[in-house]
Amino acid sequence: MEIKQHPILEKTLQDDIYFYFNDKKMKAKKGQTVAGALMANGILEFGRSRKLNQARGLYCGVGRCMSCYVTINNQYHIISCTTLLEEGMKVYSNNSDPKVGRDVIEN
Repeated sequence: MEIKQHPILEKTLQDDIYFYFNDKKMKAKKGQTVAGALMANGILEFGRSRKLNQARGLYCGVGRCMSCYVTINNQYHIISCTTLLEEGMKVYSNNSDPKVGRDVIEN
């Protein structure tokens, strides 16, 4: 869902940008959140819960529930509903716990 016209917001979300989700190139609008861009591209499942293996995705939309975690540019567990999308951003499903130890320290 996208607001095309609004008397107060004027023209927003006009410019196209591109990002990658699980290595697949996708189009979004400049100014969208990562979660908004994923949903606009038909992606509703952002990952799986580790304990019950259930789908995770957008729930509260304000960063409180932490259900929309994704990995962005090699940073684990980023809340996608409050993170603005940037050109060329690499977003991955969050299907497990982050790696601990050397991999995290070196990045």
